[in-house]
Amino acid sequence: MAKKVTSTEPKEVKEKTAKVAKIEKVAKNAKKKTKKVEEVAIVETQGVPVNPQTGEQKEEKAKIIKIRGKKYVTARSFIDRTRQYGADEAVALAKKTHYAKFAGSLEANLVLRGEGVDVDIAFPYATGRTVSVAIATDGLLAQVEKGVITFTTLVAHPSMMPKLSKLARILGPKGLMPNPKNGTLSPDPEKRKKELENGAVTVKAEKKAPLVHLVIGKLKQPESELVANLKALMKAYPAGKLVKCTISATMGPGIKVRVE
Repeated sequence: MAKKVTSTEPKEVKEKTAKVAKIEKVAKNAKKKTKKVEEVAIVETQGVPVNPQTGEQKEEKAKIIKIRGKKYVTARSFIDRTRQYGADEAVALAKKTHYAKFAGSLEANLVLRGEGVDVDIAFPYATGRTVSVAIATDGLLAQVEKGVITFTTLVAHPSMMPKLSKLARILGPKGLMPNPKNGTLSPDPEKRKKELENGAVTVKAEKKAPLVHLVIGKLKQPESELVANLKALMKAYPAGKLVKCTISATMGPGIKVRVE
């Protein structure tokens, strides 16, 4: 009769070995996923330093490392990150480095000098932004009071403000209240309506930082149209106010544009 062979390893050693094997398996699966999906990996610091004065250990924050996907890395290889490109070349690169299957947009990111730098721009071509402009009338305000809103921008004559103030609780939270800062309160509402429908827009910087982020067109548009919109955006700012400009496709790396 064959003797039953028993393991001489202690129970604690077996459990520790099983845990190590499980951790290695999880790590191996996680490594495979990073090849397909871009993710943020948090790497814990090795060792905890000791304060020589108190002898107590200090806690260190974990380091964050961005792991980029293969498509992003390939797209970025076409760009010289030390260069500032002209508008024409930058737009061509943005189209070339868009790696998503869907038709995306062209985005512009600006760094300004000073706060409260808002400008009015009339883009020469479509930006992909759907605009439905309405003029405030008694009939329209009656519909708004009932909760019926079919426009994205409301223009009004100053004489309509007393009536509009009664609907501020409805229009205010939606950002539809006419005001002189964005040009929606005008002595000539009809003229202002046409300007807004043709692409005129007030570009505002962020409240807490001199930064601007906006879409200036769709990638399916001709390059000439996107270049014209980009140049119109940069020229709208007074000399010395625009510090940096970077553009990118919806799914693509940033491209530095030369500010002239």
